[in-house]
Amino acid sequence: MATLRQLEYLVTVVDTGSFTRAAEQLHVTQPALSHQVRALETALGGPLLERLPRAVRLTPLGRAVLPHARAALAEAARLDAVARRSAGLDEGELEVAVVYSVSLGVLPPVLRTWRRGHPRVRIRLREYPHTDDLQAAMAAGRADLAVGPAPTGWEGPVRELGVEEFAIVLPADDPLAASPDGTLALGELADRAWVHYSPGNGLADLVDRAWAEAGLRPRIAVRAEQTSAALLLAAGLGPALVPANIIPPDFDGAALRPDPPIQRTLTAYTRTRPDRLTTAFTDLLARQAQVVPPHFPAGRPPAGPTAAP
Repeated sequence: MATLRQLEYLVTVVDTGSFTRAAEQLHVTQPALSHQVRALETALGGPLLERLPRAVRLTPLGRAVLPHARAALAEAARLDAVARRSAGLDEGELEVAVVYSVSLGVLPPVLRTWRRGHPRVRIRLREYPHTDDLQAAMAAGRADLAVGPAPTGWEGPVRELGVEEFAIVLPADDPLAASPDGTLALGELADRAWVHYSPGNGLADLVDRAWAEAGLRPRIAVRAEQTSAALLLAAGLGPALVPANIIPPDFDGAALRPDPPIQRTLTAYTRTRPDRLTTAFTDLLARQAQVVPPHFPAGRPPAGPTAAP
């Protein structure tokens, strides 16, 4: 059976690129390191590393094992942190995984409040472009808490934070910006070239679905990797759909509610029942997160959501 020490040795050899450097970093002798790696290979049924003259290379079995080794080490570190927190220590590290847009809109004010109340707790933020990536990262044990769209088929605890609204962003001088009720049908923009998201970003799926439901196949002016880039580019290159919570109160463009509205539910979820520190952060998130900002135009009552990854 593989031990955590053996997994640590394997990961360190891979990360440093040599047995010599790994032994130095781990403060063990090279023969002892080699012995433990060979013992791991015996336990797992085959060679994990190919020893080259000046490097090491993962074998196919090694490539399959490495992600699980990293996940096991990360989970062990989190177990240690949980144990210390359960003992009443208000310190440690909380790993939070999010999709890109959440780190721009919902999370910053929550983190500011959290920092004031828990100055000795470090927050490590992990960002992912798509909810599928976020869910896979959580399943692999890379974070304590995930914040993003509702996960599919998730067996752990899930807490709903609210229904996120999306806005059509236009330059302030656009003829369609002066909507009397703050709403705009996507069909009104059928002849426009849009600011879109790069493939792999979950918002690209949301926008494609919204266009399909409206019967549109618009032209693309430019694709943006990040949600914030789409907000900036829309100021002059074309309309864009962005989460309303990333739009600042002093935004100098126009932010209109699509008619019908485009929405998605945001959640916070964990693999198992969360410890006290994770629960405290989730409680703060549920209380303070402005999923729909107060300065977003009221528009018409929602007619039904367009859910998306």
